[in-house]
Amino acid sequence: MGILDSIPHVPAELPHRPWPRAVVTEAGWQAAIDRLVEGGLTLLGFWGEPTAVHMAMLDGVSADIALVTYECAAGTFPSVASRHPPALRLERTIHDLFGLVPAVAVDLRPWLDHYAWGRSYPLSGRNASRDVRPYQFLSAEGEALHQVAVGPVHAGIIEPGHFRFTANGEHVVRLEQWLGYTHKGIESLMQGASLEAAAKLANRTSGDSAVAYAFAFARAVEAALQIEAPWQASLLRALMAELERLANHFGDIGAICNDASFALMHAQTGILRERCLRAANDAFGHRLMMDVIVPGGVARDIAPDGVAAIQVLLAEIRKVFPRLIELYDNTASLQDRTVTTGIVKAEYARQFGAGGYVGRASDRDFDARRAIAYMPYDTLSFEVPVLQAGDVNARVWVRIREVEQSVALIEQILQRLGPGGLQTALPPRIGRGACEGMALIEAFRGDVLVWLRLDGELRVERCHLRDASWFQWPLLETAIEGNIIADFPLCNKSFNCSYSGVDL
Repeated sequence: MGILDSIPHVPAELPHRPWPRAVVTEAGWQAAIDRLVEGGLTLLGFWGEPTAVHMAMLDGVSADIALVTYECAAGTFPSVASRHPPALRLERTIHDLFGLVPAVAVDLRPWLDHYAWGRSYPLSGRNASRDVRPYQFLSAEGEALHQVAVGPVHAGIIEPGHFRFTANGEHVVRLEQWLGYTHKGIESLMQGASLEAAAKLANRTSGDSAVAYAFAFARAVEAALQIEAPWQASLLRALMAELERLANHFGDIGAICNDASFALMHAQTGILRERCLRAANDAFGHRLMMDVIVPGGVARDIAPDGVAAIQVLLAEIRKVFPRLIELYDNTASLQDRTVTTGIVKAEYARQFGAGGYVGRASDRDFDARRAIAYMPYDTLSFEVPVLQAGDVNARVWVRIREVEQSVALIEQILQRLGPGGLQTALPPRIGRGACEGMALIEAFRGDVLVWLRLDGELRVERCHLRDASWFQWPLLETAIEGNIIADFPLCNKSFNCSYSGVDL
């Protein structure tokens, strides 16, 4: 039985789409929420446009994806977050961007709008008697509680975000985040943009995931146009994706150890990260491999000496990394800081559909490369490491095992590379009118979702980009509860959520 079989919907003329899609009545929308609450479906994405809201949902058993749309005739829609907490920040974002009001909303405080857009908010979220409108953080009751405000400006080179701790002494009772400080208006800038311009914007949504966003955007366009990239191009895309994964995992492992005052590990993994970036530059002409993946394929082939550069990198990783793993595993002071610190409960990981190392360290066995099996991963052999402890240590070990798997994947890809086409030509225009596409790609943090609608001239009517961090940031709030404030940098780094990716 398909996802939509149990969700009442009405017949409607919809743009071409390659997956189950329906416009639903209020009863259908509520039925979809019921499935989310029951746990039969996972919320993949929730976004809006001026007169409608959309939900993408995943069946965790079959890995089927469906999209439902509710038309907001009166500027309102039944609240999802009031019954399914993972939708809360996305629901607040919809209200910020489009003014659509969720009926029976549990929270309408602004998320992206820092009271600068001139929009009216409920009195509970502002002080109406003054020009200054303070954001109302949630309160906590109890004896000897105090609040500690951290950010939005932080020490070092880090993106801005506000963290409000309520603590009893050093022990955290509640953490609440408020982000939105790096809002760039990417989705608005994409409206009316050409595919070339929109691809560049997607590529820059979150700089450390440039390849993943370009990959997801390209596959969403290809799904809309019913085309596939050439085999050689798909191999090069996966090669870049695994190089990006390696570089970020090395950086994260070292940074976590550095926050536990083990600078040696940070220095050594920093060298490996730099080697990855240099190999990427040698192979694709850019350290972050920006603007190489494009709709239809790739913009350039791997450089003549690119394969050799990557093989040298793999040899160094195989030589150095096992010693670093042993060093991590045998350093008691590190284990003392990471084991049992910042635990994410398995039921929370499942409820929020947490992707990447956050979910897999808490027993959520999901990886889009395997579940969706997009090219070329459907022909490659790899394992998905899953642990149950859910602590900082588990998130480190998932990264360690993923490094090993990425090395093996890159070796398989290099063996398959050969002469072949790099791009499938895009049609000059769409004769049948508007079309929609959607793609789910495994970035180093977890799954990245891109949905878009193209007009008949191949310009973007609407595009939504959803980072894995949307469903990971809230879990950081639960992970730090009961820990001491001094462990927050360690927990935070073990998540390494993207600010830019959720600020849009």
